Amino acid sequence: MMTPRLTIIQFVDKYVDKFSSNVFLWEKKGKEWTRTTFLQTREEGKRIGAGLMALGLQKGEKVSLLSEGRNLWVTGELGILYAGAVNVPLSVKLEESNDLVFRIRHSDSKYVMVSAQQLPKIRKILPELPLVEKVIVLDELPEYQEKEIPISEIMEMGDSFLSENGEMFRQRYESVGPDDYATISYTSGTTADPKGILLTHRNYTANVEQAQSVIGVTPEDRMLIILPLDHCFAHVAGFYTMMSYGASIGTVPAGRTPMEALRNIPMSIQELKPTVMLSVPALAKNFKKNIEAGVKAKGPKVERLYHTALKMAIEYNKEGYNKGGFSQAWKKPLLALFDKLIFKNVRQALGGQMKFFVGGGALLDIDLQRYYYAIGIPMYQGYGLSEATPIISANAPARHILGSSGCVVKPMDIKICDADGNELTYGEKGEIVIRGENVMAGYWKNPKATAETVVDGWLHTGDMGYMRDKDFLYVVGRFKSLLISADGEKYSPEGIEESLVENSKYIDQVVLHNSQDPYTIALLVPNKDALKAYVRETAPGIAPDSDEARKMMLEKIQDEVNSYRKGGKNYGAFPERWLPAAVCVLPEPFTEQNHMVNSTMKIVRGKVEQAYQDRMAYAYTPEGKNIVNAMNLSSL
Repeated sequence: MMTPRLTIIQFVDKYVDKFSSNVFLWEKKGKEWTRTTFLQTREEGKRIGAGLMALGLQKGEKVSLLSEGRNLWVTGELGILYAGAVNVPLSVKLEESNDLVFRIRHSDSKYVMVSAQQLPKIRKILPELPLVEKVIVLDELPEYQEKEIPISEIMEMGDSFLSENGEMFRQRYESVGPDDYATISYTSGTTADPKGILLTHRNYTANVEQAQSVIGVTPEDRMLIILPLDHCFAHVAGFYTMMSYGASIGTVPAGRTPMEALRNIPMSIQELKPTVMLSVPALAKNFKKNIEAGVKAKGPKVERLYHTALKMAIEYNKEGYNKGGFSQAWKKPLLALFDKLIFKNVRQALGGQMKFFVGGGALLDIDLQRYYYAIGIPMYQGYGLSEATPIISANAPARHILGSSGCVVKPMDIKICDADGNELTYGEKGEIVIRGENVMAGYWKNPKATAETVVDGWLHTGDMGYMRDKDFLYVVGRFKSLLISADGEKYSPEGIEESLVENSKYIDQVVLHNSQDPYTIALLVPNKDALKAYVRETAPGIAPDSDEARKMMLEKIQDEVNSYRKGGKNYGAFPERWLPAAVCVLPEPFTEQNHMVNSTMKIVRGKVEQAYQDRMAYAYTPEGKNIVNAMNLSSL
């Protein structure tokens, strides 16, 4: 039996009819969390859609949407889709005017929907956007500039349009087909200009059906969306997947500044008490740091008990699917006691009702997965990319292996290929290549990139991985971001980089470099606070800002790198010839502001290498190879 190829509109109708009175959206207004039902969500979407038609929006035209996560993001997108148009979701993290100008112009957007907080960015660039006819503001303002119109007015226009031209509106949304474009989402552009990923209505509805083959929740579940909604992962795994289960989603209040928005996350978790959240590695590490700081604050006794409990739980759980076993049966009652005494309180930091996280971002190291599993909130890691709308595989309560990227969604074809495109067998590493109804329609106005990425219906992901068996996928790095040593050997740097950061409190970020050079070098961002504390503890007599103290700090960093060499505690984790033989200690972290981190929190290698060319050249000189050198000292 063929599954009907639903449009997003038919999909919404199907689940609104099924769960009409369930709460779908939670949003904090003032002191209270408001509830919006499935039926109310659709009604607001229709009002906006009809208002857009009244404004003159034609079928197939593009609308850019720039806003923090909120109810109007969701109903605004539904409005755009009901009017038969295409949503161009933009990241609120885009600070540079040219980033926004490129996307709004390249997508041919005729309208921009924008929150009051993001409006100044649009006002600044409007003269460079001749195609834009109207700017729809999602908030009430004391006054509006030329071309601006409040969404409340659009909804009023929608009400009149529906009463006078209801049939015309119905014909418009019923004319939308499964292969019509729903969104153009731009990549974060780690290399050249960002590419606009064209996703159809069917791409979305197919990927939700596929996701249901691995991830399940109940209508009682609540998800707090802490990732930006323009991100494909939050869009599908959050918005549409939760809808298909009759479950609800809440958004974090924006706050007046990005810092305030971050502070609103813990508050929202405490108040909404979500049962499930989406996470990416950067957030997972942050939550863990906050939890451990809270434990430390309770004093050394509690801290010791916590570490004892953690160690035992990690040993008991193994890789999740194989936990326990006869020889460990005696630990079970102890762990239940520890859970009551320790982990139950730890979980309160995340609201106390969390069942699990769904993790995205491919490389979440196994230690972090073991940690969350031990405290009773497993982080089920998944893998995907926007070109695949995005979900390709995921671990889930029913089937999981910690350290893997999870079970491949069904129906979808997957193969692992070598550099010549030949299919490899289980256990062999190569490029992950997939085929299914979730594969994008292509890149907007970029036939060349489309032809290189989708070949005969198969999407070449550019990621490297292997299949353990027919179900479980392991993603191990980028197929292309390989380092090449002087003798031509290729190796992936990501595992080493992750391990250095994870195993050392003195190292915050690291990028390895080797492009057929005599040896590998590390571009390393130190944790200066931890290094200062180390100097205070080991040599209290030395002034922390003296050269002597800085020299001690550099030697400490070198010791951490050397722990992977013979005799070190991490020896054998990686071949020694791949380890960095020289270290450039950098003066500032990689951030979005300096463009060394993209909007999905991934470090952009090319930008880092470009910025530190002189440091890299110095690291290949005899004095630069020694960690105690003038440049490294000045960075501290």
